[in-house]
Amino acid sequence: MHIHVSADVKELSSRVAELLQDDIRQKLQEKDRYTLVLSGGSTPKLLYQILAQEPYRSSIPWEKIHFFWGDERYVPFDDDRNNAKMAYEELLDKVPVVKENIHVMDTGLSPEASAQQYEQVLNSYFGTEGETFDLVLLGMGDDGHTLSLFPGKPIIHEKDKAVSSFYLDAQSMYRITLTAPVVNRAAKVVFMAAGKNKAQVLKQVLQGEKNLDLYPSQIIQPVTGELHWFVDQDAASEIS
Repeated sequence: MHIHVSADVKELSSRVAELLQDDIRQKLQEKDRYTLVLSGGSTPKLLYQILAQEPYRSSIPWEKIHFFWGDERYVPFDDDRNNAKMAYEELLDKVPVVKENIHVMDTGLSPEASAQQYEQVLNSYFGTEGETFDLVLLGMGDDGHTLSLFPGKPIIHEKDKAVSSFYLDAQSMYRITLTAPVVNRAAKVVFMAAGKNKAQVLKQVLQGEKNLDLYPSQIIQPVTGELHWFVDQDAASEIS
């Protein structure tokens, strides 16, 4: 595991943008496509804004990147809470991507059907064994959740499905999410966490005893890939 501490969220986002650009260049020397999982939430928004501007807008071969999402709120695409809508507005509408390479979680279907369809897409790309995504971007909530793996929910321990859906009472909505096994098959996983409100839970996730039901982010441990945490000084303030 690699921990990178930045002064603030702007520096953190710039460092992730650099890592992403370097990783894309390196991987595309060996193959013809790059698979990237985008994250929702507030922290990656600045990253997307940076990537949509120069030099990244011109230096990254966007037409070779295939986009996926880690999770989605079961709301229409035009709802401001929709993770894909945010990514389109901040990034995908502003760089020369190929429309067919963008795979949103379809909230026009039932939650279960959407999850099944997404799993079929993943299986067509990666099969059911071996490496999956080149890079997965993740955030972490104040409660230690990542993706839609919320504390105390059975979805944390899903072993068979790569994608699943469930009803989250606390938010009165369904969530569609990748599960830990498919993310742990990725070549690189990058967490982004910023803010003083993340400090205590980050300390527990990284240095506390293993308690997946309390701190679901602990379950993300790539089998053969790299795990990176990009955090700002506020979030890192409790880490020894």
